Amino acid sequence: MPVSQPVNFYLQNYYVFLFKNNKFVKEIQDMLPTEAQHKIQQLSTELEQHNYNYYVLDNPTISDFEFDKLLEELIALEAQFPQFLSPNSPSQRVGGQITKEFKSVKHQYAMLSLSNSYNQDDLLDFDRRVREGLGISASGGLFEEAIEYVCELKFDGLSISLIYEQGKLTQAITRGDGVQGDDVTTNAKTIKSIPLQLKGNYPAKFEIRGEVFMSRPVFDAINKEREEIGDALMANPRNAASGTMKMQDSTQVAKRKLDCFLYYVLGEELPHQSHFENMQAAQSWGFKISKEAKLCSGINEVLDFINHWDKARFKLPFDIDGIVIKVNDYKQQKNLGFTAKSPRWAIAYKFKAEQVSTELLSISYQVGRTGAITPVANLQPVPLGGTTVKRASLHNADIIEKLDVRVGDFVFVEKGGEIIPKIIGVDLTKRKNDSHPTHYITHCPECNTELQRNEGEANHFCPNENECPPQVIGRMEHFVSRKAMNIDSLGGETIVQLYNAGLVKNIADLYDLKKEQLLPLDRMAEKSANNLIEGLEASKKVPFERVLYAIGIRHVGETTAKKIAKKVKTLDVLIHSSKEELLAIDEVGEIIAISLHDFFSNEKNKAVITRLKSAGLQFELSEEQQQGGSDKLKDLTFVISGVFAKHSRDQYKEMIELHGGKNSGSISKKTSFVLAGDNMGPEKLKKAESLGIKLITEDEFLNML
Repeated sequence: MPVSQPVNFYLQNYYVFLFKNNKFVKEIQDMLPTEAQHKIQQLSTELEQHNYNYYVLDNPTISDFEFDKLLEELIALEAQFPQFLSPNSPSQRVGGQITKEFKSVKHQYAMLSLSNSYNQDDLLDFDRRVREGLGISASGGLFEEAIEYVCELKFDGLSISLIYEQGKLTQAITRGDGVQGDDVTTNAKTIKSIPLQLKGNYPAKFEIRGEVFMSRPVFDAINKEREEIGDALMANPRNAASGTMKMQDSTQVAKRKLDCFLYYVLGEELPHQSHFENMQAAQSWGFKISKEAKLCSGINEVLDFINHWDKARFKLPFDIDGIVIKVNDYKQQKNLGFTAKSPRWAIAYKFKAEQVSTELLSISYQVGRTGAITPVANLQPVPLGGTTVKRASLHNADIIEKLDVRVGDFVFVEKGGEIIPKIIGVDLTKRKNDSHPTHYITHCPECNTELQRNEGEANHFCPNENECPPQVIGRMEHFVSRKAMNIDSLGGETIVQLYNAGLVKNIADLYDLKKEQLLPLDRMAEKSANNLIEGLEASKKVPFERVLYAIGIRHVGETTAKKIAKKVKTLDVLIHSSKEELLAIDEVGEIIAISLHDFFSNEKNKAVITRLKSAGLQFELSEEQQQGGSDKLKDLTFVISGVFAKHSRDQYKEMIELHGGKNSGSISKKTSFVLAGDNMGPEKLKKAESLGIKLITEDEFLNML
């Protein structure tokens, strides 16, 4: 949570101001509070306008020196009259607050991802689906009705959601997993293109989303400075922006000169019924809206826009990796609706990845938390997509064999989606005469245990799960992660310290830790130690399905753990289940059944589970969970579509699973019922009718239970 502004922060700026402005000393001291309040408001308004002129309009009307003089005057007044210091004062943009931890916040509107396209055929298919969904004739006709699309640059940064009430910024939240993100309000206030106080005729409360980014000139300047002082260089502007927004010291965030484009408004009382008009309105309120966004009539204009920016993007002072296309009309958006993961009225076109050729210097092997081995290509450093690429994944032994990749080869590298480098081929014309085929390693590079590879699996793995250091550390990091035990106070660096100090060798050891053992560790003050112990204690209330996921059984992911927990009810039942009984559980196949059996047959794993039980972790479903379930929906598969009045879609999905049913995202011959709400997707309706699948209302569904 944010810590209050240090008094000496303002005093320091106050004394600097007094040193530079001796004439103003007496004026401040002699001011009446009402005069000071009026002056503070006047300066705040003036400084915000200058920020807007500079960072949004790119049209400064005063010099940097003049701006700094006004800001110093404001800071001095606020130091003398702290009762008039506003959280949204322009002085807050210089930073000074410390955020010890970033609070997790649930989004009011889920931040869904967009489906991606990589060629024009995908876009034509998108246009066809939009037309079919709206009941508009296919493209190509002489008198066809043109769909209005808004084309926007797809900025390469960190997605953020800003909430405004009565024209004031009240909260800034990162995208996170789409359902909840981190509160980064303190750091967002340092970004000068994000208005703290709006102007004009804006809604009383609304949310606006955008992308925080670092411009290329700023990125290059920071890296030049880091190179001069011997610090490691930042990889790329996107990672730099993302990392900066999670810094604890907002003063350092302010120094990074982040920027922000806004591109999507949400709220109950928006002024217009179209996306483009609302974004123009948002610009009048003080937001930085990309001037490159364009309202297009029909898909052909969209394609022209994309073709232009595929070449022109390299002239921009910031990175983009594609174009976002949105249906402009809100009513049409509502009619088209959403899939489980993305809106049907928008799509992202990703520019083709850049390719380069470089030499493969060596192949190293990494060990993951489950023991899986990942071969990594170490490359002659080469510029690619705005970054210097030194490494690329080779995935597994089959890929190495298929590509016939050899040390000394010149390989073709590209960035998948312009993010993750990968090798896509070998330039055989440059292969050396003395090259030799790559022989995959046979023993673990960390503990020298002989590797195994199960039938039907792509990866080799190290079976020494209880003593191989990367596996032990990785399993503990997974155990404390958000979707598992959610122990925020226990991070990766601390786990490594605990392991290296010999304090923990497995996840059960975590619950034996004492405060006096923690205090000698680096950066571990008494408060941090208390938080860690309290976090471990709080984790004992985490429900069984998440504990099952947290203990890190190979192939048992979050969804599978939930299915298993609801079926077996207790860990004891799971441990004593036969292979046949395991295979009868939904989502459990041959590989998972073998993995479960092997895990619980291992004596060391049994000992860890026994200790976790003794520590008080939840290894059975709660009474409420056990009593609420039934087999009433056994062998039935449901597809949910539309908007509901009595319960949310997620709640209906939980009901279906709790009573033995199965959820599916798409309609097929295996679908038993479609649970249909208001504004059901037209494509699903058409598919259900063609297959003769029965549609039921939420009342009919509830009666089934």
